[in-house]
Amino acid sequence: MKKYLGLLMMYILCLANTQAQRLAEDSLRIDKLPALPFLPEPLITDEGGTNTPVQTMGQWEARKKWIRDQYQFWVSGSRPPAPGNVTAKVISETRSGDVKLRMVELSFGPGMSAKMRVELMIPPSKKPLPVFMTQWNHRGWAQVAVRRGYIGCIYAGADNMDDTKDYATIFSGYDFATLMKRAWGASRVVDYLHTLQEVDTAAIALTGHSRNGKQSLMAAAFDERIKAVVTSSGGTGGESTFRYSDERFESESVEEITRVFPYWFSPRLRLFSGREQRLPVDQNLLMSLIAPRGLMMVSAITETQGNDWGIEQSYKSVQKAYHFLHADSNVAILLRRGRHQHAARDAEDFIDFFDYVFHRSSRRPENRLYHGYSFDNWKKLSGETADTRKWTKLQGPLRERQDSIRQRIKWLLGDEPPGVPAERSLSPLLTRNRTYPDDYLAEVIGQPTVPETVKKMEVGPYNALGEDLWGTIYFPAGKVAGDSVAGQLPLVIFLHEYSYATGSQMRMEGLIRKFTALGYAVLRFDFAGFGTRIEEAGHFYERYPHWSLMGKMVADTRAIINDACTRMPFVDTSHIYLAGYSLGGTVALFTAALDERVKGTAIVAGFSSLRNDNVGTEGIRHYSHLHGLIPRLGFYEGRENSIPVDFDDVLTAVAPRPVLVVAPERDRIHGIGKVKAIVNNASAVYNKAGAGQQLSLKILDDYTRFKEPVEKEIEEWLSRQR
Repeated sequence: MKKYLGLLMMYILCLANTQAQRLAEDSLRIDKLPALPFLPEPLITDEGGTNTPVQTMGQWEARKKWIRDQYQFWVSGSRPPAPGNVTAKVISETRSGDVKLRMVELSFGPGMSAKMRVELMIPPSKKPLPVFMTQWNHRGWAQVAVRRGYIGCIYAGADNMDDTKDYATIFSGYDFATLMKRAWGASRVVDYLHTLQEVDTAAIALTGHSRNGKQSLMAAAFDERIKAVVTSSGGTGGESTFRYSDERFESESVEEITRVFPYWFSPRLRLFSGREQRLPVDQNLLMSLIAPRGLMMVSAITETQGNDWGIEQSYKSVQKAYHFLHADSNVAILLRRGRHQHAARDAEDFIDFFDYVFHRSSRRPENRLYHGYSFDNWKKLSGETADTRKWTKLQGPLRERQDSIRQRIKWLLGDEPPGVPAERSLSPLLTRNRTYPDDYLAEVIGQPTVPETVKKMEVGPYNALGEDLWGTIYFPAGKVAGDSVAGQLPLVIFLHEYSYATGSQMRMEGLIRKFTALGYAVLRFDFAGFGTRIEEAGHFYERYPHWSLMGKMVADTRAIINDACTRMPFVDTSHIYLAGYSLGGTVALFTAALDERVKGTAIVAGFSSLRNDNVGTEGIRHYSHLHGLIPRLGFYEGRENSIPVDFDDVLTAVAPRPVLVVAPERDRIHGIGKVKAIVNNASAVYNKAGAGQQLSLKILDDYTRFKEPVEKEIEEWLSRQR
């Protein structure tokens, strides 16, 4: 027996070593793939090479085959062809009133050893009916669909009942992972449905929620008999692309999803952690395979690990394929309110969409976008044209250069309308547990949990921050005596990343503990267009065509700094600091350049070179075209050398105040070589001002994410500022 166990262990180790070797080889292949920083284009072949447009149906069919092949290799694992021998055994057939309930077991594959259980709910009808198909744990949705005249169909391809778990063993030679196994199993249910006279085979719809939303997309993309699909909160690997689900967005990154759920996708997908721009295919291409059939992307705008902005980018990309196939109205987006969970109201919306696609109703989806920005639309709204002014070389004494830099920054950020500061004092009496409820959206998103060693003060709505802004200030409990704060505390304002769904709510727990333990008060608030303020973005440029979202973020931050100096008697105004990650780091740097009341700034993965980092990265299009942060930068595409100010100039405007720059070695958005060059250029200014130690660059051996090592760097830096 020991001999056989030893041989078995050697065999397993050989298999493991072989797989590891193959993954290592695939990892080397990835570095040779073209860098596509934006979503890959559905209607472009050989992107990053010849960039040949798809213009004929023959080219489109070839493109579809390429997408399916690449998706199976890198993302889902390979799936077998249809077995062609599906047989059905009726286990039971009963009635619930007029509705027929049929339990079926399907058998197929080698030796008929693969199984799939199916339940049908068939309402009475004299003609074939559409089918509402979903997984076993969404039976309630199917019940709603029966009321609407659909055959309800649920299948055992979900966590609570999964008949697909042995498919990879049964169908040897195919390495499909869990989600693709379930998607392939759904197609076997469609095989069965096509044998039933009760079924309108031209109207088979599929839907699923969360991980079931992911598998529903895979099933519809690979099986054209599925005529409409709704993905509900599928998240990363669903309606959210891998490129726009990394740590900057506070959503489920490739690293996280493949670590927590390693069996969902092919092991090869994990190789793209931190280098998502190398993925040849992304979820937008998978969804484009569904065109011209019905597709609706659904998510909650404030769900944890969600990204409504990213889903809108998917929608805009997939629209191109639908337009090419003259089926524009068959693709839809529904960004609902609430969290990740679902209810009957959502199922009713899904069925409304299916009714529209199947011509059972003429009511089109609303397709509301919460962001909806495009550079071309901004140009129309603003009437602005390419700037023709020639910016002179920055020179002269430091103070004169700093003044010139600030004027250029203000021009880039747009024409800020005049405003009025708040005046009423913010009393520390508000440190009592709660004198009024939080913003309801903050309640929906959830808030940081803090220990007893921390007290908090909710600010808003009748005596709010800045211009009617909600925010929260945290204090060391030892500095709070009754209803008052003992003495004055240094303040750090933490500015959040591209966390569209959650704003400043999710990352803060560790930072609050660390910073308050150092004796700091900590303030957080949401940027316009994020979290509790998500709805401010949609019409921003209609309201302020000559300003910018980045300008608004900087203005809000400066207004809060003004509050700290004039309305918060508990703040030591000689020690106000900014710290920010990703977007927050960029806002922090611009703010510090314009406002000398900022005494120090810590920036994590917040900038590169505007002029010299535009190849293989998002470059200035990140600001002007993608996120709509600084539209005027779009006029400089292709002539970046003419941009009036770069980030070394912005750092110069901050000198000689202390700045910590934390940069990951493998930042796919900000080239590390360009970051080093920017900091080196600014270091010359700091050195000349006798403040060489005040500008520091810390490079971490990692890709862009905000983990314990990053927190530690900021914590140590803040401890030195007191």
